[in-house]
Amino acid sequence: MPDQHHAPFVSQVDSDSAGKRLDAFVASQFPNLSRTAISRLIRDGKIMVNHSSIAKPGLRLVPGDMVSGSIPTLTPSPVLMPEKINLLILFEDAAILVVNKPPGIVVHPSPGHEHGTLASGLLHHYPAIAGVGGFPGRPGIVHRLDKDTSGVLVIAKTENAYTSLVRQFKERIVTKTYIGLVYGNMDHDHGEIVLPILRHTGNRKKMGVSNSDNARFAETHWKRLEGFNGISLLEFDLKTGRTHQIRVHCAAIRHPIMGDSVYGFKKPGRLFDGRPRLKKLVEAAPRQMLHSWQLKIHHPETGERMRFEAALPEDMRGVIETLREWEGA
Repeated sequence: MPDQHHAPFVSQVDSDSAGKRLDAFVASQFPNLSRTAISRLIRDGKIMVNHSSIAKPGLRLVPGDMVSGSIPTLTPSPVLMPEKINLLILFEDAAILVVNKPPGIVVHPSPGHEHGTLASGLLHHYPAIAGVGGFPGRPGIVHRLDKDTSGVLVIAKTENAYTSLVRQFKERIVTKTYIGLVYGNMDHDHGEIVLPILRHTGNRKKMGVSNSDNARFAETHWKRLEGFNGISLLEFDLKTGRTHQIRVHCAAIRHPIMGDSVYGFKKPGRLFDGRPRLKKLVEAAPRQMLHSWQLKIHHPETGERMRFEAALPEDMRGVIETLREWEGA
């Protein structure tokens, strides 16, 4: 359910709807949406009562209440078809599936990316996942990685697992650790970036740091792992999970992710004029050098704390090894 397919709505509760649960009221306004989908929108703060985003699905409404928010538009979406895709499975049981997503693959269908998605591969691997979560095209998917970001992704195989994982992400019980290469030398060994993020007004595919009241709180902690005289290898600990958060935050402190064509420097090679080998390496970067390395969750059924780790993909590992060789030469 990409953001560009949302539309605002406002509806006032009349006497006939008094006493209704919030989720039931919204369902009566939008019958094409499942109750599960509506509940998730409410819990994500996309549906508000009297401009408050802390409402719960079971809230009882009174006459005069103003229900507003952002609802998926009801335009037909492509039917998700199963496709045989090589899934790099890290763990699987009856409740969850954990994969190492390779770079270059889209998590779920979107305009221009209707086929070859991870969602299609999930449906082929486990057909019973269809419908889990209530959103067509996103079976069991509780969080996303950008197309060109690699690494750990957890998927719910049952409705109970989906509900548990969504709650864990919302309550920040999940621990997400990334590894990335950024331009520049860091002044300190560790630090934090606390800057609110909002969708770009002129380009709906981009996010940006903003002081607007509508911007959402975002917090990223980082730690330097290695330095390569102009490029740094960092570990990121996400305290929140905003769209493009690491990429936006790194760009905001003038240390954008290496290879990021959206938020990075337009001509990063200029940073390395006089160092032709490094300049060539930077200009040849095939994607943003960002990898979801570790994910820690509580198992939805047993409650056990679990840690999953995904090895670096070949392209990113190759860049790091090359930088190490040059640094030691």
